[in-house]
Amino acid sequence: MAVASSVASPVARALSACRGALLAVGAFSAVINVLMLSGSLYMLQIYDRVLSSRSVATLVGLSALLLAAYALQGFLDAVRVRMLARVGARFDEAVSPAAFAAAQRLPLLGWRPEQALQPLRDLDQIRAFLSSLGPTALFDMPWMPLFFAGCFLLHPWLGWLALGGGVLILALTGLTELAGRTAGRAQAASRARREAIAEASRHNAEAVAAMGMADPLRARWQEANLAHLRDWLAGADVTGTSGAVAKILRMVLQSAVLGLGAYLAIHNEISGGAMIAASIMTSRALAPIEIAVANWKGFLAARLGLGRLRQLFAMPALAERVFTPLPAPRQALAAENLIVAAPGLQVPILNGVTLRVERGQGLAVIGASASGKSTLARALVGVWRPLKGEVRLDGAALDQWPPDALGRHVGYLPQDVELFDGTVGENIARFEPGAPGDAIVAAAQAAGAHELILRLAEGYDTRIGAGGAALSGGQRQRVALARALYRDPFLVVLDEPNANLDSEGDAALTCAIEAVRARGGIAVVVTHRQSAMAGLDRVAVMSEGRLQAFGPKEEVLSKLARQNGLPGIPRPAVAS
Repeated sequence: MAVASSVASPVARALSACRGALLAVGAFSAVINVLMLSGSLYMLQIYDRVLSSRSVATLVGLSALLLAAYALQGFLDAVRVRMLARVGARFDEAVSPAAFAAAQRLPLLGWRPEQALQPLRDLDQIRAFLSSLGPTALFDMPWMPLFFAGCFLLHPWLGWLALGGGVLILALTGLTELAGRTAGRAQAASRARREAIAEASRHNAEAVAAMGMADPLRARWQEANLAHLRDWLAGADVTGTSGAVAKILRMVLQSAVLGLGAYLAIHNEISGGAMIAASIMTSRALAPIEIAVANWKGFLAARLGLGRLRQLFAMPALAERVFTPLPAPRQALAAENLIVAAPGLQVPILNGVTLRVERGQGLAVIGASASGKSTLARALVGVWRPLKGEVRLDGAALDQWPPDALGRHVGYLPQDVELFDGTVGENIARFEPGAPGDAIVAAAQAAGAHELILRLAEGYDTRIGAGGAALSGGQRQRVALARALYRDPFLVVLDEPNANLDSEGDAALTCAIEAVRARGGIAVVVTHRQSAMAGLDRVAVMSEGRLQAFGPKEEVLSKLARQNGLPGIPRPAVAS
């Protein structure tokens, strides 16, 4: 395995793929801005040529040329806007797979759920900005000197007045940038706090309803929401005030140019047509700034989002890697001096755990609550990365496997059963595209869940809702066990698999464990209940994050019996 350091990040690749379209937009913008001179030139010719010559033919010809110029300008402008919208869609399409993968991975690195979803929100902000008028203003700004130059050609005083007004509005844009950046950060922070409360309430809806916690949590959310509204209003005030001031300044400047032009025309320094043309060109020169200020909030959000995405994909934990294909594991699972902490923390939960399980063996992990059992299970399947030490399958560390390839060899049933909105069959098949029905049924039969599933309204095609809400606790656990056994993975790790099972479910669990061992796999079961140990032949005893005992089941349990048991550890009277 190697980190592909020479490979560009998803953001860089997406921007590179969009470069051609952006260059085309830039070319269209050049033509559009040249065509925007047509109105000024038309007014100049009307006042200086048509009115003096009273030539209807000249008026008709100039008007026809102006109409053609406006039609072409409108066509190119519409194409430009459509291209920018498609650039946004293309950028989203190119980056969204990596952003979604990051959203899946970030909670395992200690990020809060609302933080983990930020990459997807950033993509939405970037796409929304690209489909707005904001980018057109940015493409038009480089052509402002063309209109200022036109004013200078008509008269230097007109040029200096227009340029001075442009500098003033640009200074206003800079102030908007500084104030908007601070307001944007505050909005993002308060929005995250508000979403965290809402997500926690949604996730724990049953406990909230049962224990009368709705009103206190609603009050906390309201407080967070009010804070977010204050931050949002502060940002809206900045952009709204700046936009209004920019609009008024442009109108004042346009009128000032018109007044100065009239003064110059009175003194016969310019013609009446030049006076009108200078006013139009000044307005056109400053229009991109006004549009940019009006869309500054979207620009700030898109820029901050782009910066966050770049930082995100630069994280070593999310760096793209090139893996050498490895053969399917068939021999052993080993943990070597594991030191493991919760994601984002440095305080170890496991301290120096070392063990080895061979093919065909079944390991029971027992111990008191908070002794590190579930942490060990997470480390064995690669969900939590160790601070030190390694977990190896057939000698290969877990991080030497591509995640998808490793997942095909691992079955995992977490303590908190996690199912997804979809059918029973889709959940068992891990949402594998085109999953064969016989493999789904075989997994359900191995888990002793086949008959249970057939009794559902639509059998394997029954939709279970988000989190498996349509199923009982025992049904969810049986379906999740079938998912763990799908396609006969080599390593099956079950964390409290019989917490919601009746005696029939316990018997099915024992049969499933024995079947895993019989086909040469490895079963690891974290449990507090003696019935889950029936199909296992080895025991690991955890206490305060350390491995207190490890070996054959009868030997370890006899030792515990001689010590009169340990708190939270099953007594030796266990069927073997």
